[in-house]
Amino acid sequence: MPQTIRGYAAQSATQPLGPFRFERRDPRPDDVVIDILYCGVCHSDLHQVRNEWGGSIYPMVPGHEIIGRVSAVGATVSQFKVGDMVGVGCMVDSCQHCEACAHGLEQYCEEGATFTYNSTDRHDGSPTHGGYSERIVTSEKFVLHIPDGLDPKAAAPLLCAGITTWSPLRHWNIGKGSKVAVVGLGGLGHMGLKFAKALGAEVTLFTRSPGKEAEARRLGADHVVLSTDASQMKAVSSHFDFILDTVPHQHDLNPYLATLKLDGTLCLVGLLEPLDPPASAGQLIRKRRAIVGSLIGGIPETQEMLDFCAQHGIGADVEMIDIQDIDHAYERMLKSDVRYRFVIDLASLDKAA
Repeated sequence: MPQTIRGYAAQSATQPLGPFRFERRDPRPDDVVIDILYCGVCHSDLHQVRNEWGGSIYPMVPGHEIIGRVSAVGATVSQFKVGDMVGVGCMVDSCQHCEACAHGLEQYCEEGATFTYNSTDRHDGSPTHGGYSERIVTSEKFVLHIPDGLDPKAAAPLLCAGITTWSPLRHWNIGKGSKVAVVGLGGLGHMGLKFAKALGAEVTLFTRSPGKEAEARRLGADHVVLSTDASQMKAVSSHFDFILDTVPHQHDLNPYLATLKLDGTLCLVGLLEPLDPPASAGQLIRKRRAIVGSLIGGIPETQEMLDFCAQHGIGADVEMIDIQDIDHAYERMLKSDVRYRFVIDLASLDKAA
């Protein structure tokens, strides 16, 4: 029988989140039932809750950076057992037969991936609800092993912020000898610095804020460039092989394009809006530079990323919160008042009225 689950939900774009009870489906043969311990808070949760991207479905239980323990498995599940520490990221299903899915790139499913929340189950048409809740039921194919030695609290943001930065670094073959710059020092940017450094690159942070050098170096930066300083920008002209741009709002790409080498690439992972101001075609043509984008990552590369993190002692820098503090956390996110990711302790649901 379906299970009644406690969670926190948005009832509209303007109301605070609050306690909410809803049903999770009876597990299918390939399903894993997970008791949620921790859930990261992503900036996209805020966008979706407030319908800033359009298409929000209410009531909405956000959360797609989920860590928990397996409490039950379906009859055909072979990769997980009760008691395993596992994760669920941004997706819970896809068509499983298109070219993208066949290559482990489910995020680019040609029929559209089923997202962990604010989406529709492709089998029964029910709304999907995320990790601001006590339990989730998910197909085995979209569950991830959390390796021993990886702090589960610090692992939660890896399932979105981590894979969003790992996937392009791996796709564009970043490694020893690469000169990489990261634009922005937030939830995505701090993971970009850690990963680029661990992969062997020479790493630079671009920032508009003076005084971040010590923090950037702690996270893996070899250099810090103040992007508002013309002399510092000129000093790195035609310098970088790859720029990972994590800024989630419109900004001028042209100063960064000028710092790319011949065949250099600027990759957008935070911006979903039109480019404004426009990018200079001349900047692209004269040095065969490219502007590209990347969306989260597939299940195989997410598992690869988690295993890499365990081997290299990498996790997100997190601040733990109770679920009752989620709206305050959203307001702090808007002020960039978090280093660098909030994570909800779901045991706090017991405090809810």
